[in-house]
Amino acid sequence: MVVKKESKSKKTTTIKTSASKKVSLDELEEEIDDIEKNVSNSGESTEEGVLIKASKPIGALKKGDRVFIDDKECTVDAQYVLIDHGSTQEMALEIFDPKTDIDYQLRYFSDQMETTLELYQLQEIMYIKKPLSKISW
Repeated sequence: MVVKKESKSKKTTTIKTSASKKVSLDELEEEIDDIEKNVSNSGESTEEGVLIKASKPIGALKKGDRVFIDDKECTVDAQYVLIDHGSTQEMALEIFDPKTDIDYQLRYFSDQMETTLELYQLQEIMYIKKPLSKISW
């Protein structure tokens, strides 16, 4: 439920949360900014880059293949073109950890896999970028 109150100095919006606690729109925006900073800081890659050990080209990985991400064994579920940019393709490799049932996505550009490889973890309905130090298949 949204309750709007107007004062002479400025217009404010108050939102009543499920816990019957009133939170101003400014407070919500500050909290969102803090969360975005924490998420972006946790997803930063290291200066050294990602250590990659490949037994075959990444484009040849198919459903059922094993991938080791930071010594954690995962299984490939699918691979597809996320966005076709014309001269290059942004690829997504869907993988999951069968022990914890956590879904991941490896994203890379087809012409620059070594420098563009990024790991994302599915949390609720969004993929959140995660740090990645080594990967092998």
